[in-house]
Amino acid sequence: MNIQFAHPDYLWFLLIIVPCVAWYIYTSRTRYASVAVSSLSPFNKQKRSIKQYLLYALFGFRMLCIAALIVILARPQSSSRWSDSNTEGTDIVLSLDISSSMLAGDFDPNRLEAAKKVAARFISGRSHDNIGLVIFASESFTAVPMTTDHAQLINYLNEVEVGMLEDGTAIGDGIATAINRIKDGKAKSKSIILITDGSHNAGQLAPMDAAEIAQQNDIRVYTIGVGRNGMAPYPQVDPYTRRTYTVQLPVVIDEKTLQSIADQTGGKYFRATDDHVLASVFEEIDQLEKTHISIKKYASTEEDYLPWALLALGLLVLELLFRNVFLRHIP
Repeated sequence: MNIQFAHPDYLWFLLIIVPCVAWYIYTSRTRYASVAVSSLSPFNKQKRSIKQYLLYALFGFRMLCIAALIVILARPQSSSRWSDSNTEGTDIVLSLDISSSMLAGDFDPNRLEAAKKVAARFISGRSHDNIGLVIFASESFTAVPMTTDHAQLINYLNEVEVGMLEDGTAIGDGIATAINRIKDGKAKSKSIILITDGSHNAGQLAPMDAAEIAQQNDIRVYTIGVGRNGMAPYPQVDPYTRRTYTVQLPVVIDEKTLQSIADQTGGKYFRATDDHVLASVFEEIDQLEKTHISIKKYASTEEDYLPWALLALGLLVLELLFRNVFLRHIP
C-alpha cells in the first residue's frame, strides 16, 4: 500500500508552524500576569506543578491540529502498487450496411436496430481495442475513426439510421473504406466485421477486389449476412398518401460472395437469421479476435483523510477540555 497526496504542494504550509513556535517562545514571559517581589528565595524549593507543563501542551495541541488540517487539504490517498498484467487487444472496424432493406422486420424491431444493439454490446466488451465505424449504402463513409473512446463510438452508433446515405448496397466500398481506416494501425491483429443484408449493386469497387486488398494488408474480414430464410416483412411507403405499409418479399443475400470474401482474407462467414443468432455470431467473433498484450495496471485510489480529520477533532477537543476543566484561570 502506497501513501500519496493529491495536492502535495499544500504541505509547504506546514512551515507556518515554525514562526508560530518562535513567536510563542518569544512571548512566553509576558503572556501571563506577574507579581513583583523582592526575593524568590522562599520559592526556590518549590517544584513546578504539572499544570505549568500542561500550559505548554495547550499550544502543542493547537499546532498539531493545524498540521492535521494542512495534511487534509493536501488530500492524502492510498493506492496499491503498479502491477504487470496480460490482456487482449486488436484493431477492429465495423462496416455497417444502412441501406433501406435493413429496415426489414424479421428482427426486433428491424435488422439495423438489432445489429446496432449487438454491436454496441460487442464494443463495450472490448475495452482495450482500437475500434472504428464505417457505414455504407450506395457509397461508404467513415462515421468514427479508430478510437479507444468507446463511449463516443457507441453514442454515434446509436444515432445511425437509414437515409443518411443514398440507397444501395456498395459492399466493396464498405470494405475499402474500412481498410483505409485500419491498415496503418499498430496492432498485430487487424480485422473488419462487415454486416449486410443484401447483394452488391452500387459503388466503385467490386467486393472481391476489396477482399484482395484486405488480404495484401493482412486484414481479416468477417462477413455477416443478416436476414431470415425465405420471406421477410419490408416497409414500403405509398407515393401518393405517404403512408407506410408492409409487404412480404424474398430475402436475397449474396452468401457466395460473402463466403468468398471471408475465405480469401482468413476470416469467417456467418448467417444471422434472428436476434439470438446475431448475438451468438458476435460472441464467436469476440473469441476469435484475441491478441495478448502486456500492460501496466494501477489499482483505484482511495481518499485517506478520515484518520487525519479524527486526529484534528481529537486535538481540538483535548485543548478545550484542558483549558476549561484542568487549567481554568481567573481573567
